[in-house]
Amino acid sequence: MVKLKSASIDRLFEAILGLETTEDCYKFFEDICTIKELQDMAQRLDVAFLLTEGINYQKISQEVNVSTATISRVSKCLNYGSGGYMAAIEKIKDKK
Repeated sequence: MVKLKSASIDRLFEAILGLETTEDCYKFFEDICTIKELQDMAQRLDVAFLLTEGINYQKISQEVNVSTATISRVSKCLNYGSGGYMAAIEKIKDKK
């Protein structure tokens, strides 16, 4: 994360943290991201959810329509990353 840290990225995160509703998020992310970027981020989070549930790569690839390379990258982040996926997943699961 040290490589990414900058005032510009801090400002981006502050903007995201200031969003209060799902509708606010749709408006912001539709403006700041391409549709493909947004879909790709959503797919990676879907992959992370399924990996944490023990679903195998082949089933995830079919269900989420992503390559096994993408699944492998997300798996690597889950296992060796900074814990961002798990923190987000746990918060989402806690709300349900």
